[in-house]
Amino acid sequence: MTADSVDPGVLHLLRELAPHVLGVVARRHGDFAAAEDAVQEATIAAAAQWPVEGVPANPQGWLYHVALRRVTDHVRSELARRRREDAVASDLWADWAFVPPAEADIGVEQDDTLVLLFMCCHPVLTPPSAIALTLRAVGGLTTAEIAKAFLVPEATMAQRISRAKQSIKASNASFSMPTEDERAARLSAVLHVLYLMFSEGYTSSSGPELHRVDLSNEAIRLTRALRSLLPNDDEVAGLLAPTLLTDARRIARTGPSGELIPLDEQHRTLWDRRLIAEGTALISGALSAGSVGFYQLQDRDRGPPR
Repeated sequence: MTADSVDPGVLHLLRELAPHVLGVVARRHGDFAAAEDAVQEATIAAAAQWPVEGVPANPQGWLYHVALRRVTDHVRSELARRRREDAVASDLWADWAFVPPAEADIGVEQDDTLVLLFMCCHPVLTPPSAIALTLRAVGGLTTAEIAKAFLVPEATMAQRISRAKQSIKASNASFSMPTEDERAARLSAVLHVLYLMFSEGYTSSSGPELHRVDLSNEAIRLTRALRSLLPNDDEVAGLLAPTLLTDARRIARTGPSGELIPLDEQHRTLWDRRLIAEGTALISGALSAGSVGFYQLQDRDRGPPR
């Protein structure tokens, strides 16, 4: 099954929900690689069933339930192989019980996708591997789409992502927000990934649509969350400000047939004044503090550089 063969509405929903479900499953079980595989299997099942049977009333809960069972099956298989299943059977069945997302602390005390973002940028990974894994796990891009962006065969990218997941597993990293020093060490990679996520959403490298609003919106949401976590970091503000200013022009950027409209021909009444005001305030605050970073210097009149 390919992305082109899935109902567009279902595909949009799955891309939006999958990172959130992955964050919860990974936090609960502490095995990122197994959680990512399980969520991928759950999304494949949903892509096949939902167009036929209809989208469930609680689609995020459906994905969580299916992914949780996949992880449990994996754990049970491993325990059977090690002949320890009887000793932990009660714990396994307790984990199997479905907890609705509202009761599973989704978004209650922490943003699991933000934790996921920092985990994907773990220092055991090379920058290309971290970017590829994050675009897959957090951005929801398919392996084929990531391979196209990296100009490598899909099989090569699949191996790279698989090795990245195994490297994180071997590092025994816990699914939790890194310490202040660890965050600082990973911040540059995190910002770069968010930059690429927004760029891909604002000007898609594949598919019939110029914009992938779900992806650009998720990049903005995560950058806002990062800003809340690090309110005094001018580079975070420097990334959030121009993405907001750029996204403010999105509706006016294309015509009724999808054609691009140059900046000087856009109807400015279509620009989002709320985003413009927020972005201007952020960039003005950073500049007044005498801080000018990489992202603040980007020429956003043409959109994010690709």
